[in-house]
Amino acid sequence: MTAKLRTLSAGRAAERWICFGSLALLALFPVAELVLRQFNVHIQGISRALSVHLFLVLVFFAATLAAGAKAHIAIGISQYIRGAAVRRALELAGTVLVVFLLTLLAWNTLPFIRYGLAGRTVTVIPAVVFALAMPVGYFVMAVRFALYPATKAGRALTFAAIAVGTAAALPSLAKYLWFFGVPQPFYGWVVWLYDAAIVMQAPAILLLIAAALAGMPIFAAIGGIATVMLMAAGQEPEAFHIPVFDTLTSPDLIAIPLFTLTGFFLSESRAGERLVRTFRVFFSWLPGGVIIVAVLISAFFSSFTGASGVTILALGGILYTIFRRQGYPESTSVGLITAAAGSGVMFPPSLAIILVFSTSSMILHFMNVPVTYTVMHYFAGAVIPGAILLGATVATGMVLARRAGVVFGRGGNAGSVTPDAAADAPGGALPALKDSFFELLLPVLLIVGFFSGRLTLIEAGAVSVVYVAVVEVFIKRDIAVKAVPAVFAKAVPVIGSVLVILAMASGLSYAFVFSGIPETFAAWMESTVHSRLVFLLLLNLTLLLVGCVVDMFSAIMVLLPLVVPLGYVYGIDPLHLGIIFILNLEAGFLTPPVGINLFLASSRFGKPFMHICRCVIPFFLVRIGVLLLVAYIPQLSTWLPGLLLR
Repeated sequence: MTAKLRTLSAGRAAERWICFGSLALLALFPVAELVLRQFNVHIQGISRALSVHLFLVLVFFAATLAAGAKAHIAIGISQYIRGAAVRRALELAGTVLVVFLLTLLAWNTLPFIRYGLAGRTVTVIPAVVFALAMPVGYFVMAVRFALYPATKAGRALTFAAIAVGTAAALPSLAKYLWFFGVPQPFYGWVVWLYDAAIVMQAPAILLLIAAALAGMPIFAAIGGIATVMLMAAGQEPEAFHIPVFDTLTSPDLIAIPLFTLTGFFLSESRAGERLVRTFRVFFSWLPGGVIIVAVLISAFFSSFTGASGVTILALGGILYTIFRRQGYPESTSVGLITAAAGSGVMFPPSLAIILVFSTSSMILHFMNVPVTYTVMHYFAGAVIPGAILLGATVATGMVLARRAGVVFGRGGNAGSVTPDAAADAPGGALPALKDSFFELLLPVLLIVGFFSGRLTLIEAGAVSVVYVAVVEVFIKRDIAVKAVPAVFAKAVPVIGSVLVILAMASGLSYAFVFSGIPETFAAWMESTVHSRLVFLLLLNLTLLLVGCVVDMFSAIMVLLPLVVPLGYVYGIDPLHLGIIFILNLEAGFLTPPVGINLFLASSRFGKPFMHICRCVIPFFLVRIGVLLLVAYIPQLSTWLPGLLLR
């Protein structure tokens, strides 16, 4: 191995262990705080300060690993273009633009770090030490993307983009070097770049939107749009990084990577098999019991992973085999599993609910509107709509199965004797319950601890990681100790790809509010659409279309800052609006012909894509009915939170 390759390998290993170490400490600090609190020893100030800054480090280094794994979230409409040459040209153009933007963002952080964080410390460590993860992360990602093209000509263009991005960052470099005393001829160039940002604002934003649709990673497009908007409004380019830093040093979001890691520990172990067996024992005696099992176990998994796709991949094979052994038709089996995979986003500790709460609260704060709800209220508000969604999915599956000739009885088909019928026998209940006891105890501990006030959301996330790691590694021994880094390695790119969008979107939200766009748009809508009911219908249609092509987390961070002011104008409760938002985007995953879960199900079950679409259509239509019911009866979302506020 050459010295260059050894250096690259060491660098990537360092990135991984920075991420793994940060993530492990994010779990251990709250647990240690929780334990010490029982002995009246308080370290909350120290652990909280270190945790929020480690979270910042985790986000940017996880984003670099996601870049190396080509795991950043993108829309990628270009995949539908038949011409291979055109697709390659679009991909190269998008990569060049990403490299340019990341280089620009990297240099833009330097004045913020030098002047904005001067004198700030985290316990005894200068805050700059943690904040350096921002420019390092941007620059490493720029280099990673620059290496994507396979041809020398392509790489020449991407590395040239680094030079152009450096030149475009002259306002930040000048401020970093000379502060306000910029000498000539640099002063003239800086003024010209500010003037160019004003003139080129609309074309640049349209270009970035088109590039995002063509396949450029969403986070880069968001960062570029926000930077252009702020500079065109006369703000310094480093202003974009102020809300980014503030968001990533806020304790509210630390639970997201913790619950994501919990989900990966569950999906990498045999927890799914144990839970399926237990649920079958206790529910298979009911008419359509196998359907109930599939829906409940899917909701359990997706509530922790935050990703319905992971649920399809982790449980799809197990559930499909059970359905087929019980005599269920293929179309009902595939459609139900695909539809049920995302139902857990409505239940704690749903990452989507956490994001909707934090984003809505941030926008209302910018609007100087009092925030009366906490994340606990959002969790409570999603319970009834979530239960309706589960019930509707089960009912649809049972109707379709009955129409296909399935005779319900014990195990779902009274006329069949299956190879695993013993699993349904009452005598298997105690062994099955014993086998999955620890996994079943997890949500009970978290829900009781959180809603009783004994655990904060961060502590609940930390407890879930430590608990499930101990169970799956040391008690069940499904995951070897030496395989634990591999679980982290699978979780970290997912964490990075989601959280870097969150970071960029916080800057975009700030740019939106600073520019007055939400207020202007809200005033225009109010003068154009006079009916609250019509507005809700238009909102549902728009979000449904967006959910087809944009992942849930991206849509929440980009669109919610625009939707919250509209909801306020029309007198819609922000909590109710958030529940509508999540239900819409989750339904978008199933919308033929572009819903992401349809592609994942096609891959997992080895079935043609259009066949998956036909299987899902009945469940999709029922989901639209549930969505309209929740949208037009706000009490379904607000009644339980109202009880908590009394």
